[in-house]
Amino acid sequence: MRNGAGQPEVAETPGRPVANATRRIAAVVLAAGASKRMGRNKLLLELNGETVVRRAARTAIEAGLDSVIVVTGHAREAVEGELHGLRCRSVFNGAHAQGTHTSVAAGIGAVEPTACAAAIVMLADMPLVTSSMLCALVERYRESGAPLVASRYGAGVNAPPILYDRRLFGELRHMDARCGRQLLRRHRHEAAEVEWPAEAARDLDRPADYEWIRGTLANHG
Repeated sequence: MRNGAGQPEVAETPGRPVANATRRIAAVVLAAGASKRMGRNKLLLELNGETVVRRAARTAIEAGLDSVIVVTGHAREAVEGELHGLRCRSVFNGAHAQGTHTSVAAGIGAVEPTACAAAIVMLADMPLVTSSMLCALVERYRESGAPLVASRYGAGVNAPPILYDRRLFGELRHMDARCGRQLLRRHRHEAAEVEWPAEAARDLDRPADYEWIRGTLANHG
């Protein structure tokens, strides 16, 4: 959905003063899906007393990222309601049913490239991703100067969160349904990586995933 000026529809909450554009890093949290395999809206499921979508936004905020953008779609009002009081803003993707790449485009389109050095794209339904993981991506980006910093899990699996320099924003806004894999393949020779345990990539697809993640979080206190 776009407003009268043809821009993505954005709801904002008050922010804080941030550093200059050469240091600013945004987060784009994808939270627009319909949760068809779960059978109910997984973004509204609770983990340790908070919903999945609120946990994801809070993780990005606690990483100290300068701008946190949550892309919503299915059940927009309920999902956006869970963000109340958090230092983030929401962007509604009216084309979310066409694929994840449309949510990436909507989120990146809401990041002002002249005011931000890079953006981390993350999935709301990967609750084992931590703020320290996001901080590590930023640190690797700043020390390497790579235009792309990918997360690598276990035996060579690449998955979000992935950090993209603003030089790649144009490509992100015009991706097709193959989404980030295509872009990662194209820039593999100049990309940096950070490695994580395989279990950190576990996402919420089906009820069994929810029970496993709930148990894992309970065991870790």
